[in-house]
Amino acid sequence: MYLKAAMVDVLTPEQRSFNMSRIRSRDTRPEMVVRSIVHRMGYRYRLHKKDLPGKPDLVLTLHRKIINVHGCFFHMHHCKYGRVAPATNAQFWETKRVSNVKRDRRNLAALRRNGWRVMVVWECETRSADRLVKRISKFLGARQVRPRAKG
Repeated sequence: MYLKAAMVDVLTPEQRSFNMSRIRSRDTRPEMVVRSIVHRMGYRYRLHKKDLPGKPDLVLTLHRKIINVHGCFFHMHHCKYGRVAPATNAQFWETKRVSNVKRDRRNLAALRRNGWRVMVVWECETRSADRLVKRISKFLGARQVRPRAKG
């Protein structure tokens, strides 16, 4: 019988704590990519509206549409980045990630009940800008994306 040994964390608890403190929940690179695309399409939006369930990332009030940008790891996407299971403190991370998914489902259901159309963009999807532009265009409606300014 083959037993898999758990890897010991190579960082000290202080180093790990510092690294984890640098992980942001707002203004992340994937969120900024999505904001840029939506803005270049000519849409204007509000950020993290506190009066909506889950404080959605981008709220297009006039269109009754919401775009949430989820990190693959923290929201357990089915891609290679979301399937990673940490060996260190595994039970904590499993509980945390499962509770994130449950909360996401509750918030999504509440938003839809209130008449909002919701799109979830995964962190891994922001790596392919062309595909992401097409997907967002389809969700928001046909508008031409302005090219990025040089420099």
